[in-house]
Amino acid sequence: MKLVSMPSILSMSSMSFYPAMREPPEGRILGIDLGEKRIGLSVSDPLGLTAQGLPTLEAHSEKEALAGIARAALEWLAVRVVIGLPLNMNGSEGAQAARARRFGGALGKLLSVPVDFRDERWSSRSAERVLLEADLSRGKRRKALDRLSAQIIMQS
Repeated sequence: MKLVSMPSILSMSSMSFYPAMREPPEGRILGIDLGEKRIGLSVSDPLGLTAQGLPTLEAHSEKEALAGIARAALEWLAVRVVIGLPLNMNGSEGAQAARARRFGGALGKLLSVPVDFRDERWSSRSAERVLLEADLSRGKRRKALDRLSAQIIMQS
């Protein structure tokens, strides 16, 4: 049996130990559930396989929201942002979706990272259902709802 040194193993770029896996992202992805006053945040693991909730951001202006999200993106070294897009039940885009797209454009310019949008029509309902099943009090559900919604948007 021929022993292969570690540097030569690492240089085998054509070798894939997990051929069925997609290419991992080059960094973490920041997920955003954009609300009027509260913004749910989540971040992916470095491989983009899971998402964990971050503290909910309280923002009273777009400038404050952009600054808070920029801090989180820099802290977690995010290379991409995913924002929940609040579509109407028929799939069309209304005023809230236009607001999310405008915000995403401003955030992408500020951070110089790609911004993607994901249908979020059911994220808050799914999060609420999970929190109800966990038998949390109304106050605890309110605090966790935006963060969990952001995680669901990331995992969709």
